[in-house]
Amino acid sequence: MNTESKLIYLDHAATSWPKPPAVHEAVMHTLQHSAANPGRGSHQMAVSASRVLFDCRKVLCRLLDVRNPVDIAFTGNTTMALNMAIQGFLKQGDHVIATMTEHNSVWRPLEALKRQLQLQVDYIPVDNQGQIDLQKVKEAFRPNTRLLICNHSSNLLGSILPAAELAELAHRHGARILLDIAQSAGHIPVRLQEWQIDMAAFPGHKGLLGPQGTGGLYIAPDMELEPWIYGGTGSQSETAGQPDVRPDRYEAGTLNTPGIAGLAAGVRHVMEQSVVHIAQQEQQLSQQMMEGLLSIPGLQILGPELGRERTGIVSFIMEHQDPAQIAFRLDREFGIAVRAGMHCTPLAHRSAGTIGTGAVRASVGYGSTADDVEALIEAVRRISQQES
Repeated sequence: MNTESKLIYLDHAATSWPKPPAVHEAVMHTLQHSAANPGRGSHQMAVSASRVLFDCRKVLCRLLDVRNPVDIAFTGNTTMALNMAIQGFLKQGDHVIATMTEHNSVWRPLEALKRQLQLQVDYIPVDNQGQIDLQKVKEAFRPNTRLLICNHSSNLLGSILPAAELAELAHRHGARILLDIAQSAGHIPVRLQEWQIDMAAFPGHKGLLGPQGTGGLYIAPDMELEPWIYGGTGSQSETAGQPDVRPDRYEAGTLNTPGIAGLAAGVRHVMEQSVVHIAQQEQQLSQQMMEGLLSIPGLQILGPELGRERTGIVSFIMEHQDPAQIAFRLDREFGIAVRAGMHCTPLAHRSAGTIGTGAVRASVGYGSTADDVEALIEAVRRISQQES
């Protein structure tokens, strides 16, 4: 058993931990001073709660390159945001192009709509580096193609897809683009306006360092979605339909105001550190991790090879070893938290040839150090030697 009291946390792709102290403080301050229902009253505390939401929209605009704060709708997570986009935009008989790196939050809604709306879907393969052939994407467009969905960075492979080029392709063919930035927001620069992205789904609890239960969807100003959830918004309450104003149209029900306050604090921390600096640091740590792990006989790393750009995700398999058992031993014997299994992305595992086994995924993030990475390498080496 590990006798160290310090947990080495290398599961930032699932959720970031620990959160910056400012996130804790913002959540508690809001619970104590702004815990009324935003948009549901004119008294001082309700107004203060509304300011919390608007403040978070503003800092997200600065980080993600969005012009108007009302174009960001809050959700409980990326999954809800992706469903809002997919189910609110697509119609009977539409054709969709997606990639073989998509998360189940894209794959499952699309497969459900294939049954419900006779949706047609093409999944474009990626190579062993996790990269996509833009020519294959171009050839996949049809007259009825309405949406291109792109996972900006694979949560298994760590590869980064060319969002701007994919957006240009979609628009050239009269389609829209939905970008899943779950693994890129806060980790690498994201420029939604510059890249001409139509919709982008993001979590609050990963690279943006906010609490769980937060996230959102950016919707370009010239787009309208059918609301995914109907109900009270505190505005235009006399009408039977959802309000036609943003962001109320897409935010039925009481929002997680304390969580959103924590999200704003997390985003500010990211901007204080600078995303460029964070990206450089995580690239250095991931390369250090890859170099050390590749020195272990029988170990294979998925995604971009050593020296190529990736996010802070390093997934691997070892000959004759069960990934779940490796992760269990890393936790129980060495106090290192990683994730093993399918990572909710069977499409990417099919691309990597690991659909039958899954993989071990180590992911760096806020607070990760070179010592953490060295501890992982040494622990995996010891597990390998004990089993050889």
